[in-house]
Amino acid sequence: MSRFPDYYKLLGVTKSATQDEIRTAYKKESLKTHPDRIATASPAEKKKATEKFQAVADAYYVLSDASRRREYDALYTSRRTERTDDPGASNTFFNQFAGMFGAGSGGAGAAPAPERPDADGVFADTFEELLRPEVERHFPWWAYFGAVCGQVAGMGFIVANFPGLMLGAVAGNRLGAVRDAKGKSVAAVFSELGGNQKAEILRALAFKVLGSAL
Repeated sequence: MSRFPDYYKLLGVTKSATQDEIRTAYKKESLKTHPDRIATASPAEKKKATEKFQAVADAYYVLSDASRRREYDALYTSRRTERTDDPGASNTFFNQFAGMFGAGSGGAGAAPAPERPDADGVFADTFEELLRPEVERHFPWWAYFGAVCGQVAGMGFIVANFPGLMLGAVAGNRLGAVRDAKGKSVAAVFSELGGNQKAEILRALAFKVLGSAL
């Protein structure tokens, strides 16, 4: 018997949950299961957390969209005995049923069947408002690079024009900071941070959303 993922149970909400309730539940569950939350996790723990994190993202992807939720609910009703909150069932679900989400009739103008959602992308999109200031605070690489460039550009004048050197460093740093803040998406920047930095940011988000560091 095939297993059918119970996305309502995975998010800890009822079938009658509102969109706001689903979004709130996703925030809580994604923070609890994010594989980078514990930087010292073993490979086995990381794998288990990653699977659960992906399943939670799958649940939010399906239930947060009215059209996808209707399609899912039609299956949900008929799969009463097969439902499970085992994260592994979500992978099977997307392999078998993702085509029903916007695939249309298959004609020339039909929308392509969507791929399984990227869990990190879903997380970053949902948390962008809270995540952006945390990411920018932890991502000063271009600011540092700009400062160094400003200094190098002024090396030829270091003896005669020390104030010019300092001005170049400050300007380069500020331009670099603009690149940090505006040049990349939250998801891209967050993915490039080190494990300890990610864990620190996730703990900060947990305090803001859950009232604890988990």
